[in-house]
Amino acid sequence: MTSPPRHDAGHDPIQETLNDPSPRFAYREYGADGAGGEQALAAEVAVAISYNGINHAVMMATPEHLEDFVAGFTLTAGLVDDVRALYDIELTALDDAEEVAVTLSSRAFAGFKQQRRGQAGTGGCGLCGVEALDQALPPLPVRERATLPPRAHLDGLRERFDATQRLARHSGAMHAAIYVDGAGETRICREDIGRHNALDKLIGACARQGLDPADGFLAITSRCGLELIHKAVRAGAGTLVSLSAPSSLSVRQARRSELNLIHQPRHGAPRLYSPIR
Repeated sequence: MTSPPRHDAGHDPIQETLNDPSPRFAYREYGADGAGGEQALAAEVAVAISYNGINHAVMMATPEHLEDFVAGFTLTAGLVDDVRALYDIELTALDDAEEVAVTLSSRAFAGFKQQRRGQAGTGGCGLCGVEALDQALPPLPVRERATLPPRAHLDGLRERFDATQRLARHSGAMHAAIYVDGAGETRICREDIGRHNALDKLIGACARQGLDPADGFLAITSRCGLELIHKAVRAGAGTLVSLSAPSSLSVRQARRSELNLIHQPRHGAPRLYSPIR
């Protein structure tokens, strides 16, 4: 029997960030006499993103790896098609918020303004605020079908998440997304209170580090809804693996876009939903 690939011995994703942003709060047990303690909770702030001085979106997110988040969001929202169009990302921390000022290239900014003229604003979930079906169900590119990852690369997938989810160990209430490269090594993990944000952070991290999502696969802890299919396809991923079952619409879109879609149930073999031929 083939053993699952080991995590990259020279790269520890847990050490990518030194500080844990999970704040600690005192609590008292309900109904108990004087019993209490302190618990780390998932950090959450409002993240306001502007492009070349134009306010665009406000989303709730965990204030870690925000540069990756903004890069991934900008790519998967279709605002730019190349991360190199983001000339600068400036963060300003406020009490309960983060202001993010993004500087786009002149060409990307012209395209951004043109797109804003014909579209409503979107929220972190990818569909909040849209006003028409063609905005909620946009046409997506059909990529060349990617080779399915070796079965051994999916072995121990839940354990990979357990090993790399640093924030979840302290506070829980965290979604995560990981990138496993073509050699089967876990390269990046990103966490957030929002499942869409976690995937955006991962996609942004891959783009900023020059890693191709099509070389290997992306995996998520959350339910796989349509918006996550949109993000994976726009990022150029070939395979998306989820620990929770996909929705019917996400399967149909994955098949239309030639995206490999795999569900890894808690017990049993991985289930391939796209492609099926």
